Amino acid sequence: MPLFVILTLFPDAVAAYAKESILGIAQEKGLAGILPVDLRDFTRDRHRTVDDRPFGGGPGMLLKPEPIVEAVEWLEARHGRFRKFALCPSGPVFRQSMAREFLTEERLLFLCGRYEGFDDRVRRLVDFEDLSLGSFVLSGGELPALAITEAVVRLVPGVLGHEESSARDSFGDNGQLDCPHFTRPRRWRGLEVPEVLLSGDHSAIEQWRLRAARDRTALRRQDVHPHPTESKS
Repeated sequence: MPLFVILTLFPDAVAAYAKESILGIAQEKGLAGILPVDLRDFTRDRHRTVDDRPFGGGPGMLLKPEPIVEAVEWLEARHGRFRKFALCPSGPVFRQSMAREFLTEERLLFLCGRYEGFDDRVRRLVDFEDLSLGSFVLSGGELPALAITEAVVRLVPGVLGHEESSARDSFGDNGQLDCPHFTRPRRWRGLEVPEVLLSGDHSAIEQWRLRAARDRTALRRQDVHPHPTESKS
């Protein structure tokens, strides 16, 4: 069972999301563990201080190194070595291929930055890898940590209701966007469901889905290149 640890100043917010939907199901089934850890638990003053002003001046505050490093040391002494990530803009952008890679790890740890980030000495003491969710700024790393955790957890066998779901998703086995989907009613506001989906011809339906997925990817995400194993029918 993979273990995901999220180092955060807001463990209750992380725990609230982690108990819902796919993440909650995975934990109930015993297929994944998600552990929010409060950095304030590793402070040593009565105010539980986790931040301070940066040397050299400037706006904002920085997370102090002591709570971060001591939290990691405590966790690895208790659970074993983690693969560790700091959620920050300098890292490579997370992709679905990374979710598949992370699936092979027994333990993953995510450091959620806040304010102006964290004291850079942390990098010299802990082997964090930088990781980003994209070229934009959030107030902290909690949302990226949860997003990445969910992307990995839903690939764990047995988590999803249908084993083919993750393979057919966008960026799944074909490496491209998913095709359009439709449900009842068959006709709504003058728009019809594509006739082939009502035909009962499973081969024709599959070929339509492959073509529709390929066309959607080419139109909307020209940066995405389908895997060469994709059918060209």
